[in-house]
Amino acid sequence: MQDHWLSGIAYEKFMGRWSTLVAQKFLNWLAISPERSWLDVGCGTGTLTRLILENYQPKEIISIDSSGDFISHAQRSISDPRVHFVIGLAQSLELVSNSMDAVVSGLVLNFVSQPKEAISEMVRVTKPGGKIGIFLWDYGDGMQMLRYFWDAAVELDKNAKEFDESIRFPLCQEGQLESLIREVGLKQVEATPIEVTTVFQDFDDYWQPFLGSVGPAPRYTMSLNQKNRQSLEEKLRKSLPIDDHGSISLLARAWAVKGTA
Repeated sequence: MQDHWLSGIAYEKFMGRWSTLVAQKFLNWLAISPERSWLDVGCGTGTLTRLILENYQPKEIISIDSSGDFISHAQRSISDPRVHFVIGLAQSLELVSNSMDAVVSGLVLNFVSQPKEAISEMVRVTKPGGKIGIFLWDYGDGMQMLRYFWDAAVELDKNAKEFDESIRFPLCQEGQLESLIREVGLKQVEATPIEVTTVFQDFDDYWQPFLGSVGPAPRYTMSLNQKNRQSLEEKLRKSLPIDDHGSISLLARAWAVKGTA
């Protein structure tokens, strides 16, 4: 089962609403001054790009993603002439060396086949002294909406473990991303956890996005037959911390790093 990123709308319902909360805190921590040239690597549906436009007065933003659907989704909602959307790969950026003041990448490196090469490319295109910032979900313990899902799935189907992001993507574990950017050669490296609360109005608000087609967990859910999918739904209804009003409040944590080229 491959990871598919074919629907910007499905992604927004599943993960986009939570990544926006983390991205806001990440950009505040990164602290880039106005009138800078930005590169958004793995821009997805445009969350970071949009927040940069709204809050950081950029001179320009080049926003790159490998998914044409995500790029199209972002272009429909962002028409600012300072933004240039490009379909491309993180590990082979077709940009001039030493050309960007700030390079950011949110929630994408886990899904890049060569993350070290991708970070090396970010360093290459950044001006000397420019800033690079990256963040990834903590799929082990910190992304509770997925932790509850995979724990329930594995209890019902041992084969589900091989699709669990916490096992597939060791880069999401504490300290791993920081070690990698130091290895690539970034200077003045800092790392921090970023935590937000994901509040679901009710169980359906939690469950329905898993019936989409974007990301490993929805892909796994939709690979099940109707009976097994219903068993998973019932298991989650019993295990999730649903309060007296029906809402579900869960922790979402990302690991963030920053450094200078």
